[in-house]
Amino acid sequence: MKITNYSKIAEKYDKNQYRANEIRLDFDLKQYIETNSKAEYQVLDLSCGTGLYLEKQTNNFEGLHIKWNGLDLSEQMLNKAKEKVENVEFVKADVVDMPYVTETFDFISNNYAFHHYSDKEQALNEIYRVLTKGGIYKLHNIAIHDMPKWWVYHYFPTAYYEDLKRYWTKDVIFNELISRGLEVNLKIEYRMENIRVMDFIDYAENRDISVLTLINDKDYQEGIERMRYDLKTNPNKTIANDFAEMFCIAKKI
Repeated sequence: MKITNYSKIAEKYDKNQYRANEIRLDFDLKQYIETNSKAEYQVLDLSCGTGLYLEKQTNNFEGLHIKWNGLDLSEQMLNKAKEKVENVEFVKADVVDMPYVTETFDFISNNYAFHHYSDKEQALNEIYRVLTKGGIYKLHNIAIHDMPKWWVYHYFPTAYYEDLKRYWTKDVIFNELISRGLEVNLKIEYRMENIRVMDFIDYAENRDISVLTLINDKDYQEGIERMRYDLKTNPNKTIANDFAEMFCIAKKI
């Protein structure tokens, strides 16, 4: 399985405004806090990247007794995160060997990252280990098996086959979590709509979407040229696009 080198895209990662704009108040964290009274809450943003989630949530939950933590393997991404937020304990480490004592965290968020883990089984073992009893592991990702007509796959078809190597199906994720003694609620939110190609070409040209860094340069350039040709032929070109997100809440019982 190929792995995205985030040191090469850290500088342009935040230029994709969709990443920042789509982050809202974490209602699952809010619900956990409201139903579990503690003197202090330990929260970990796993594979925190440039700190977009932490930036939003530290503001949303300001005034509460939360100890915020962020872990990532990329030093360059962590440096960007440190520019955004204060009062967060950042650690450079691999998810398969986290430097935390057992049962440290009440809530672990894991956004758009699980597919990057080369040893997903061990990653889940570690997540289970550092999660407190009654704690929540929240896995949020795209569900590629439910979105074969995503615009990325439309213009860069080899990207789909790269993603098939990286993403577990929802059934596998559900069963792996259940087998570790977690109580799991998994849902897929799906939509299909016509989109304007001109609204997405900047994202493709920025080449910060992880799978576009994994396909070879020839396939990438051919896809870019197809997008440019379609826009040259018809500036208002639209295509059918489907998109699916997985929201998985796993409670340690």
